[in-house]
Amino acid sequence: MAQDLAHKRPWLLASLLAGLSFPATWLFLPLEGSLYALIWKMAAVGFLVPFALRRHHEGEFALLALVLALYAVGDGLIELSMVAGALSFAAGHLVAIAIYFRHRRVGAVFSQKFLALCLFLLTPVIAYLMPGNSEEGLQVAAYSVILGAMAAMAWSSNFPRYRVGVGAVFFVISDLLIFARLGPLANSELTSLAIWYLYYFGVLMIAIGIAQTLVKRGHFPHGEE
Repeated sequence: MAQDLAHKRPWLLASLLAGLSFPATWLFLPLEGSLYALIWKMAAVGFLVPFALRRHHEGEFALLALVLALYAVGDGLIELSMVAGALSFAAGHLVAIAIYFRHRRVGAVFSQKFLALCLFLLTPVIAYLMPGNSEEGLQVAAYSVILGAMAAMAWSSNFPRYRVGVGAVFFVISDLLIFARLGPLANSELTSLAIWYLYYFGVLMIAIGIAQTLVKRGHFPHGEE
Protein backbone atom coordinates (compact mmCIF):
# COMPACT_ATOMS: atom_id res chain seq x y z
CA MET A 1 0.00 0.00 0.00
CA ALA A 2 2.85 2.39 0.88
CA GLN A 3 4.55 1.61 -2.45
CA ASP A 4 1.29 2.25 -4.32
CA LEU A 5 0.84 5.55 -2.49
CA ALA A 6 4.45 6.53 -3.20
CA HIS A 7 3.97 5.79 -6.92
CA LYS A 8 0.57 7.42 -7.48
CA ARG A 9 0.56 10.20 -4.88
CA PRO A 10 4.15 10.87 -3.78
CA TRP A 11 3.39 14.35 -2.47
CA LEU A 12 0.58 13.01 -0.31
CA LEU A 13 2.92 10.39 1.13
CA ALA A 14 5.57 13.05 1.79
CA SER A 15 2.98 15.16 3.60
CA LEU A 16 1.88 12.23 5.74
CA LEU A 17 5.46 11.41 6.71
CA ALA A 18 6.21 15.02 7.64
CA GLY A 19 2.89 15.54 9.43
CA LEU A 20 2.99 12.35 11.47
CA SER A 21 6.64 12.72 12.43
CA PHE A 22 6.79 16.44 13.17
CA PRO A 23 6.01 16.14 16.92
CA ALA A 24 9.02 13.84 17.25
CA THR A 25 11.22 16.83 16.40
CA TRP A 26 10.24 18.40 19.71
CA LEU A 27 12.50 15.86 21.41
CA PHE A 28 15.67 16.86 19.56
CA LEU A 29 14.93 20.03 17.56
CA PRO A 30 13.46 22.84 19.68
CA LEU A 31 11.11 24.74 17.36
CA GLU A 32 12.18 28.15 18.65
CA GLY A 33 15.30 29.20 16.79
CA SER A 34 15.57 25.99 14.74
CA LEU A 35 15.34 26.47 10.99
CA TYR A 36 15.19 22.70 10.42
CA ALA A 37 12.20 22.27 12.73
CA LEU A 38 10.47 25.23 11.10
CA ILE A 39 10.94 23.77 7.61
CA TRP A 40 9.77 20.36 8.84
CA LYS A 41 6.61 21.92 10.25
CA MET A 42 5.84 23.87 7.08
CA ALA A 43 6.54 20.82 4.90
CA ALA A 44 3.63 18.85 6.36
CA VAL A 45 0.98 21.06 4.72
CA GLY A 46 3.39 22.45 2.15
CA PHE A 47 3.69 19.07 0.43
CA LEU A 48 -0.07 19.16 -0.13
CA VAL A 49 0.36 22.11 -2.50
CA PRO A 50 1.98 20.04 -5.30
CA PHE A 51 -0.51 17.27 -4.43
CA ALA A 52 -3.33 19.69 -5.33
CA LEU A 53 -1.49 20.82 -8.48
CA ARG A 54 -0.19 17.42 -9.54
CA ARG A 55 -2.00 17.30 -12.88
CA HIS A 56 -4.03 20.50 -13.06
CA HIS A 57 -2.87 24.07 -12.42
CA GLU A 58 -6.07 26.04 -12.99
CA GLY A 59 -9.49 26.70 -11.51
CA GLU A 60 -10.48 25.14 -8.23
CA PHE A 61 -7.25 23.17 -7.95
CA ALA A 62 -5.24 26.40 -8.09
CA LEU A 63 -7.47 27.92 -5.41
CA LEU A 64 -7.05 24.84 -3.23
CA ALA A 65 -3.28 25.03 -3.69
CA LEU A 66 -3.37 28.70 -2.67
CA VAL A 67 -5.30 27.84 0.50
CA LEU A 68 -2.77 25.16 1.42
CA ALA A 69 0.19 27.43 0.62
CA LEU A 70 -1.19 30.17 2.89
CA TYR A 71 -1.71 27.64 5.68
CA ALA A 72 1.86 26.33 5.26
CA VAL A 73 3.26 29.87 5.34
CA GLY A 74 1.14 30.52 8.42
CA ASP A 75 2.70 27.50 10.10
CA GLY A 76 6.07 29.18 9.79
CA LEU A 77 5.07 32.78 10.48
CA ILE A 78 3.18 31.93 13.65
CA GLU A 79 6.46 30.83 15.24
CA LEU A 80 7.87 34.29 14.55
CA SER A 81 4.78 36.42 15.11
CA MET A 82 1.31 35.36 16.21
CA VAL A 83 -0.22 38.27 14.30
CA ALA A 84 1.63 37.50 11.04
CA GLY A 85 0.69 33.84 11.30
CA ALA A 86 -2.95 34.70 11.97
CA LEU A 87 -3.05 36.98 8.92
CA SER A 88 -1.72 34.21 6.68
CA PHE A 89 -4.24 31.71 8.05
CA ALA A 90 -7.05 34.27 7.73
CA ALA A 91 -6.12 34.84 4.08
CA GLY A 92 -6.22 31.07 3.54
CA HIS A 93 -9.65 30.89 5.17
CA LEU A 94 -10.96 33.63 2.88
CA VAL A 95 -9.82 31.75 -0.23
CA ALA A 96 -11.34 28.55 1.20
CA ILE A 97 -14.62 30.41 1.76
CA ALA A 98 -14.58 31.40 -1.92
CA ILE A 99 -14.21 27.72 -2.90
CA TYR A 100 -17.03 26.63 -0.61
CA PHE A 101 -19.26 29.46 -1.84
CA ARG A 102 -18.77 28.27 -5.42
CA HIS A 103 -19.85 24.80 -4.30
CA ARG A 104 -22.80 25.60 -2.06
CA ARG A 105 -25.13 22.77 -1.06
CA VAL A 106 -28.62 23.09 -2.51
CA GLY A 107 -31.53 22.06 -0.33
CA ALA A 108 -29.67 21.67 2.97
CA VAL A 109 -31.89 20.42 5.80
CA PHE A 110 -32.54 22.40 8.97
CA SER A 111 -30.02 20.50 11.11
CA GLN A 112 -27.24 21.18 8.58
CA LYS A 113 -28.07 24.88 8.46
CA PHE A 114 -28.32 25.05 12.24
CA LEU A 115 -24.91 23.47 12.79
CA ALA A 116 -23.33 25.79 10.21
CA LEU A 117 -24.86 28.77 12.03
CA CYS A 118 -23.55 27.47 15.35
CA LEU A 119 -20.05 27.14 13.91
CA PHE A 120 -20.17 30.70 12.64
CA LEU A 121 -21.56 32.26 15.81
CA LEU A 122 -20.03 30.17 18.58
CA THR A 123 -16.45 29.96 17.28
CA PRO A 124 -15.61 33.65 17.97
CA VAL A 125 -17.59 33.60 21.23
CA ILE A 126 -15.70 30.57 22.58
CA ALA A 127 -12.43 32.02 21.28
CA TYR A 128 -13.06 35.23 23.22
CA LEU A 129 -13.50 33.26 26.44
CA MET A 130 -10.34 31.15 26.05
CA PRO A 131 -7.45 33.55 26.82
CA GLY A 132 -6.71 34.95 30.22
CA ASN A 133 -7.68 38.57 29.51
CA SER A 134 -10.19 40.54 27.46
CA GLU A 135 -7.60 42.21 25.19
CA GLU A 136 -6.27 38.87 23.93
CA GLY A 137 -9.84 37.61 23.82
CA LEU A 138 -10.87 40.39 21.43
CA GLN A 139 -7.87 39.71 19.20
CA VAL A 140 -8.50 35.99 18.84
CA ALA A 141 -12.25 36.56 18.49
CA ALA A 142 -11.65 38.90 15.53
CA TYR A 143 -9.62 36.22 13.77
CA SER A 144 -12.16 33.57 14.76
CA VAL A 145 -14.98 35.34 12.92
CA ILE A 146 -13.21 34.37 9.69
CA LEU A 147 -12.31 30.93 11.10
CA GLY A 148 -15.94 30.28 12.03
CA ALA A 149 -17.15 31.50 8.64
CA MET A 150 -14.73 29.10 6.93
CA ALA A 151 -15.97 26.15 8.98
CA ALA A 152 -19.62 27.10 8.45
CA MET A 153 -19.15 27.40 4.71
CA ALA A 154 -17.26 24.09 4.59
CA TRP A 155 -20.12 22.39 6.42
CA SER A 156 -22.65 24.05 4.10
CA SER A 157 -20.80 23.16 0.90
CA ASN A 158 -21.57 20.16 -1.29
CA PHE A 159 -18.17 18.62 -0.63
CA PRO A 160 -18.21 15.44 1.49
CA ARG A 161 -19.29 16.60 4.94
CA TYR A 162 -17.44 13.86 6.79
CA ARG A 163 -14.18 14.83 5.14
CA VAL A 164 -14.23 18.52 4.33
CA GLY A 165 -16.79 19.56 6.94
CA VAL A 166 -15.26 17.53 9.76
CA GLY A 167 -11.78 18.61 8.68
CA ALA A 168 -12.83 22.25 9.07
CA VAL A 169 -14.25 21.48 12.53
CA PHE A 170 -10.93 19.87 13.48
CA PHE A 171 -9.22 23.09 12.39
CA VAL A 172 -11.55 25.13 14.62
CA ILE A 173 -10.92 22.91 17.64
CA SER A 174 -7.17 23.10 17.07
CA ASP A 175 -7.22 26.90 17.00
CA LEU A 176 -9.45 27.08 20.08
CA LEU A 177 -6.88 24.95 21.91
CA ILE A 178 -4.18 27.42 20.84
CA PHE A 179 -6.22 30.21 22.39
CA ALA A 180 -6.80 28.11 25.50
CA ARG A 181 -3.04 27.88 25.96
CA LEU A 182 -3.18 31.61 26.65
CA GLY A 183 -5.43 30.83 29.61
CA PRO A 184 -6.71 27.64 31.28
CA LEU A 185 -4.49 25.18 29.37
CA ALA A 186 -1.26 27.14 29.71
CA ASN A 187 0.42 24.32 31.63
CA SER A 188 -1.02 21.35 29.73
CA GLU A 189 1.69 19.20 28.15
CA LEU A 190 -0.70 17.28 25.89
CA THR A 191 -2.26 20.38 24.37
CA SER A 192 0.50 20.95 21.80
CA LEU A 193 0.15 17.39 20.52
CA ALA A 194 -3.62 17.72 20.19
CA ILE A 195 -3.27 21.09 18.46
CA TRP A 196 -0.88 19.74 15.85
CA TYR A 197 -2.69 16.53 14.94
CA LEU A 198 -6.16 18.13 14.89
CA TYR A 199 -4.82 20.86 12.63
CA TYR A 200 -2.81 18.61 10.33
CA PHE A 201 -5.46 15.94 9.86
CA GLY A 202 -8.10 18.64 9.49
CA VAL A 203 -6.20 20.23 6.60
CA LEU A 204 -5.40 16.82 5.14
CA MET A 205 -9.09 15.84 5.14
CA ILE A 206 -10.02 19.14 3.51
CA ALA A 207 -7.36 18.80 0.79
CA ILE A 208 -8.19 15.19 -0.08
CA GLY A 209 -11.95 15.73 0.15
CA ILE A 210 -11.95 18.72 -2.20
CA ALA A 211 -9.45 17.26 -4.68
CA GLN A 212 -11.18 13.88 -4.99
CA THR A 213 -14.61 15.49 -5.32
CA LEU A 214 -13.45 17.82 -8.07
CA VAL A 215 -12.02 14.83 -9.95
CA LYS A 216 -15.29 12.92 -9.68
CA ARG A 217 -17.25 15.93 -10.90
CA GLY A 218 -15.15 16.26 -14.04
CA HIS A 219 -13.19 19.35 -13.05
CA PHE A 220 -10.10 17.26 -13.73
CA PRO A 221 -9.15 16.87 -17.42
CA HIS A 222 -6.92 13.78 -17.23
CA GLY A 223 -9.07 11.10 -15.66
CA GLU A 224 -6.94 9.70 -12.83
CA GLU A 225 -6.06 11.88 -9.87
